[in-house]
Amino acid sequence: MPSDRDTLLSMGFEPSRVDWALRATGGRGLQPAMDHVFEHEGEPVPDPNSSSAPAPASASASASASASGGGDQPMDVDVDVDDEGAEALRSSIRGGSAGAADVEAKSIKCAICNKTFRNTALANYHAEKSGHDQFEESTDEVKPLTEEEKKEKLTELRAKMAVKRATKAEQDLIDAKANEAIKRKQGKDLNKIKEDLKAKEIVKEAEQRRRDKIEDAKAKAAVKAQIEADKKARAEKFAREKALREGRPIVDAPSTSAPSAPVAAAASTSRGVAGKDFKDTRLQIRLANGGAPYTTTLPSDATLREVAEFVAAQTLDVTVDTISFTQQFPRKTFSDADFGKTLRELGLTPSAVRI
Repeated sequence: MPSDRDTLLSMGFEPSRVDWALRATGGRGLQPAMDHVFEHEGEPVPDPNSSSAPAPASASASASASASGGGDQPMDVDVDVDDEGAEALRSSIRGGSAGAADVEAKSIKCAICNKTFRNTALANYHAEKSGHDQFEESTDEVKPLTEEEKKEKLTELRAKMAVKRATKAEQDLIDAKANEAIKRKQGKDLNKIKEDLKAKEIVKEAEQRRRDKIEDAKAKAAVKAQIEADKKARAEKFAREKALREGRPIVDAPSTSAPSAPVAAAASTSRGVAGKDFKDTRLQIRLANGGAPYTTTLPSDATLREVAEFVAAQTLDVTVDTISFTQQFPRKTFSDADFGKTLRELGLTPSAVRI
């Protein structure tokens, strides 16, 4: 889309007045610049490099005289163009008008697109924008727009600007909807990933709780069987001592020569679990002062000292030398000598809970 400057130039206004209007209005848009041009139509264009010294009123006249003379006098150009482009345009104009030097030139015509321009500034601007490099002087006079034509042009420009705004608003709405759809899709994908991870974690935790429950049940059963066996052993010992005191013969109970069925089953289960070759051991370490337990998985050949090093790395409250471990079923406190034994030797595989 053409800029505000291009639009004003296409309406036939002088580039110097267009630049003055755009500077004075601070680039606020086409309508303020148009109003400025209309309000200051008969006033001289001030010098942009000096706020106090206005430009001479004969600047436009000298530019027109220079363009029509066709001699070696410098041309006053109202737009910023480089010296090479201006010189090329002058050469093109001089070459195209060599045979008609005696005819007064009133405009400059592009030989490529046949557009006619009032002065060299507009021709230079057209050359920069279009890339055309063939110009010739013309006797056709480009008349300034009348008030009616200016109003019609302004109405046309306003209609074009309204269409442009409506098109841009519609495109912005389409882009916003597309961006919103992309964001919703990304949000759905991210939520689905989070839900899948959460579901997998729930399943994993449930499976681990099930295994821990089974192991705890086995340990409790073994402890209960051991307690029953200890009770029977104490009862048999009490019976023998009583028989010795009373002088009666000692009769060994069947349980003294062979373990009872529950004890034998518990011992068999314990031996079966301990004898199985578990590669890794899962440990849950609970602190005596409460708090969230630590869980880790270590090789079954790791020593109890490595477990102490793991706990010491998790908290600053203890060190390897101050840590001691106990178990509840059966009640046992591990000594310093146990720190050099492996988890398999201590019967902690495949999983155990320690305090």
